[in-house]
Amino acid sequence: MNKWVESFKSSWYTALSAVWLMIVAIQWLTYTRTIWFDETNALVLGVLTAVAIIHVLLPEMSWFRIGLKAASFVLIMYTTLERYDIFQPEGNLAERAEQFSQAMFPYVWFALIAWLLFEFFIRLVNSQRRILIFAFLNIVPMAALDSFTTVLLWKQVAWVVFATMAWLVCDHFRRFQTRFPRGWKAIRRNPFKLLINTAVVFSLVILAGVNMPFVQPILTDPYTAWRQIQGTSDVAFNAGGLLQGQASASGYSREDGQLGGGFNFDFTPVMTIESTERSYWRGETRMTYTGNGWDSDSGWGTLEQVSRQTALERDAAPLTPTKTVTQRVTMQTENTYPVLFGAYSISRVENLDIENGESRMEWKPEQSELHWQERAGRGTMVYPKTYTIISEVPIVPVDKLKLATFDQLYPNGVDSRYVQVPRGFPKRVTDLAADVTKNGKTPYEKVYLLQQYLQQNYMYTNNPTLTRKKSNDFVESFLFDIKEGYCDYFSTAMVMMARSQGIPARWVKGYAPGNATGDVPQRFNENSMQYEVTNANAHSWAEVYFGDYGWVPVEATRGFSVPLLQESITPADADVTEQQEQQPDQPEEEEQQAAAVTPTDDNSNIAPIIVAAAAVVVAAWGIYLLWVRRRSIYFFIMGLRMGGPLTPDQKIVLETERFLRFLKRKGLRREEHETLRESIARWDKTVAGAEIAVSPILALFEKARYSPERITEEEWTEMQRMTSELRSSWKGYYPTAPKLPQSPS
Repeated sequence: MNKWVESFKSSWYTALSAVWLMIVAIQWLTYTRTIWFDETNALVLGVLTAVAIIHVLLPEMSWFRIGLKAASFVLIMYTTLERYDIFQPEGNLAERAEQFSQAMFPYVWFALIAWLLFEFFIRLVNSQRRILIFAFLNIVPMAALDSFTTVLLWKQVAWVVFATMAWLVCDHFRRFQTRFPRGWKAIRRNPFKLLINTAVVFSLVILAGVNMPFVQPILTDPYTAWRQIQGTSDVAFNAGGLLQGQASASGYSREDGQLGGGFNFDFTPVMTIESTERSYWRGETRMTYTGNGWDSDSGWGTLEQVSRQTALERDAAPLTPTKTVTQRVTMQTENTYPVLFGAYSISRVENLDIENGESRMEWKPEQSELHWQERAGRGTMVYPKTYTIISEVPIVPVDKLKLATFDQLYPNGVDSRYVQVPRGFPKRVTDLAADVTKNGKTPYEKVYLLQQYLQQNYMYTNNPTLTRKKSNDFVESFLFDIKEGYCDYFSTAMVMMARSQGIPARWVKGYAPGNATGDVPQRFNENSMQYEVTNANAHSWAEVYFGDYGWVPVEATRGFSVPLLQESITPADADVTEQQEQQPDQPEEEEQQAAAVTPTDDNSNIAPIIVAAAAVVVAAWGIYLLWVRRRSIYFFIMGLRMGGPLTPDQKIVLETERFLRFLKRKGLRREEHETLRESIARWDKTVAGAEIAVSPILALFEKARYSPERITEEEWTEMQRMTSELRSSWKGYYPTAPKLPQSPS
């Protein structure tokens, strides 16, 4: 045992190097989670962890260590593949071994390469220069992936920097140990001074970082400038000065594969819509959730050529009556869009101001999407300025729908496309949805409970705090980490939580109703209204499928309410609906301010604790410095009072007076009629040894006060030494003690 302890002490650098290397490896595994299967990532992480632990505990190179690593490799691979159902071991030992040997490919190559890379780098990176090169080879690719892909890796870069700095410190101490063995032994005997200084430095860095004023960049880098020119800038700053990824101006989204980040409000008008009913202006749907967003190719179904006045095929909903709604859309922008917008669901196109516009219209029945071919000949973009469409808006029979059970709504089961969840979908999202909906007996009740949970427990903001994000899954990070966001966060969570409970749902994007204008043409009838829709009204929501009742829009975003036509409403539902209708379309800025003052993340308490701890350390360090330098501070203040820097003579006199105050607290008081020499003689009669101990100080005091000779700097230094030593040796003395301790000198 003693031999192992000595071996461990002598190989501390190798052990710590394994720790820093493991930290770097974990950062890369964070990235590979987005491209590898979960079982592959778990296998590589398990193998590297086991190898690193064995390397730390058995620093001496031996065949036993290699064998132990190999055994751990096989054991971890076996248990991981079994846990992820890659194979189910059955039969005797030989049969299980055969099954394992067949199931281990190709996973074994990932784990083996990771092990070999660990062994290679732990031996290669053994000097200051190689540590820096190793860090460079890790930081540059991570920074490039962070900038040019949708994966956020700035935290991982920070961890690599931290591991590199720690590795360099260890390398410094290793070289110090080799060159100065006596100094190394002194550090090992008294490490607290080093630890305290380290804590102070880290605390100062934390406080400086927290209180550093935020400054906008003066120059824009070429890549960001190019993105801004293209209209796809992914950088913006929120009100708190935090850099937000994937931020741009609000508007209709063309790319939904990577949701998240933040945006800035753009109130540029997009269109005005004259309609007989207030509605959400629907665009496209998405159905395949990837964990990061929605697959842009997920709109199943074929596109059919359509013409004016032609009835468009729609999903059957025999139990839901509809109301005919006419809408005239007038575009206020030169932009083009891939669809024509209208209330759900469009039944026909009545008018179109583009010649041969029918040749550019296509209908997707399954998704009720009216597509438009934006590009004309020779690369030009074409989009109608005005068009009139007719929609058959469902009148939802709430009383009947809320009583319909799963078996009644889905007697033939559910289309798997509408309950799709990605592989490795977070279990705690499913568990949360199950817990929220446990009291719901029908699909309608469960959807209602999910809607209320999201609206009541999460805050709306256009620039969520992404620094809280831990999970790589968009929905999981919103529900458990960030806990705030805008419509994409709420609607995606609504769809996926419903799907996790077997309720078919899909994601829809388009525009919120907009603001009713004072100009009411009443072209259709006396009930028609005109709505101005801006880029800030771009919105997303959920649609839930209720069998023969069809698709019903569901609004989960806090502060929004979808305009629904309802056949009949129970008293309970009437209260809810009335409350929602009384809420005006609140400007998103107000929602943002509400989110800013309401804490929504339990983990956010950690940062104030760290900052407070750093402040306490710095304050304690400052008090300690004041205490240590109290003599210098005292002389500085006295110098200000006397009108100039103190001479050594004056310092001797003042130091003697300070020392006399110290003796007074010990019970050795100087009377007003006594000289200092008389007082010392009197003290010696009651406390043996007082005169001998204080005589050297008395001699310097009398020289400074009465002698024409000047005090030298050497004498002043000697005075400081004597008073300090006497204070230290007499610290435990009290007036009842029969004898003063003698000075160490």
